[in-house]
Amino acid sequence: MNIEKIKLAVSDFHPHLKARMLERGVTEEEVEKTLEEGWEADDAKAGTTGKVFVSPYNSDWEGKPFAEKEVTVYYKLAGGKFVLLTVKARYGKSFSKGGGGHANRI
Repeated sequence: MNIEKIKLAVSDFHPHLKARMLERGVTEEEVEKTLEEGWEADDAKAGTTGKVFVSPYNSDWEGKPFAEKEVTVYYKLAGGKFVLLTVKARYGKSFSKGGGGHANRI
């Protein structure tokens, strides 16, 4: 299944996932952008796929200024259906393309 062709629906965002996104400062638009433009996450568990995307942030998170935001989205295909599992965010600067960098993990 080609991830670029998937259009996420409101129903793709389980209430638990929405709660994690809110506490980590991640929007639905950032999830979609990460899935479309991100690169493979190297820390995804077996049977799970992850995508990572870094974007300029230049704002405060929890009272501290950060230059960049790294969003990682984990998902799987179950019975031919796309399932979002969780989303992580890291705030920092100088993230490398492909993961890593110094940041505060949320």
